[in-house]
Amino acid sequence: MDIKLSQCFIAVDDHDKALAFYRDALGLEVRNDVGFEGMRWVTVGSPSQPDVEIVLEPPLADPNASPADRQAMAELLAKGMLRGVIFATEDCDATFEKVRASGAEVLQEPMDQPYGVRDCAFRDPAGNMLRFTQRRAA
Repeated sequence: MDIKLSQCFIAVDDHDKALAFYRDALGLEVRNDVGFEGMRWVTVGSPSQPDVEIVLEPPLADPNASPADRQAMAELLAKGMLRGVIFATEDCDATFEKVRASGAEVLQEPMDQPYGVRDCAFRDPAGNMLRFTQRRAA
């Protein structure tokens, strides 16, 4: 059996702010932008990984969700309680400087971790935590 990651999802509360971050600050390309029943999904991805996509979706992408469930998800997103993603980079320090220059909220400056990576962390405009890791030479 041969399986590969195709898509992952990140909840965002403002697609235009998310695009300014993921496209403009991180350099991801926009691959799709779809609206349906008052909701919007924007698919982005790294030019170096054409078969892996990140879908920026509403906090509760279900047209049948109750108003209470939508509110609960929006509150979790606002608190930064939903998961983001981890990006790999060849130069953690340069990536940190580029992302910090975009105005993103810094959670952790670059540091060497005991498990073999140098990493840093930010919050995207919706509050999701994103990590950028660089493998250290053995």
